[in-house]
Amino acid sequence: MIMSKEKLKKSIREIPDFPIPGILFYDVTTLFKDPERLQELSDIMYEMYKDKGITKVVGIESRGFIMGPILATRLGAGFIPIRKPGKLPAETMEESYDKEYGKDTVQIHKDALNENDVVLLHDDLLATGGTMKAACNLVKKLHPKKVYINFIIELKELNGEKVFENDKDVEVQSVLSL
Repeated sequence: MIMSKEKLKKSIREIPDFPIPGILFYDVTTLFKDPERLQELSDIMYEMYKDKGITKVVGIESRGFIMGPILATRLGAGFIPIRKPGKLPAETMEESYDKEYGKDTVQIHKDALNENDVVLLHDDLLATGGTMKAACNLVKKLHPKKVYINFIIELKELNGEKVFENDKDVEVQSVLSL
């Protein structure tokens, strides 16, 4: 497992000054385009959550829409998108937040989850944690039984996991730490 995680890390492309100057962007599309790396990532994430009773995987726009459905299919769960405003067709609820380079809002359908759901919230990267915290707040308003949070990559030096330290009923895990 350690060896395969090292291979995954080496497959990630780094792009300086994207989307704005001073940001080092970690591009996971290089993991997704390689069928062996994609399968490896899928296998690792499946092993992390196969025994958790997940009923819904909630992916955050847009890179959470790639591994989210793959993982949902493998876990026998449904997939729910969290999107930017104006993208979901039915009645929504929303949460606004600050992120490292601006302000943003995310939305979920009001009927996406219920109290019987065990939710896995997924996104590609944990930086400062703002996007996932907003998504987690939205999911919790729908009162699921349990919430797990997963990232492909966690940027350790940004301490994004700290936004969840008072959220004792949420478990946060990442496949890779950089």
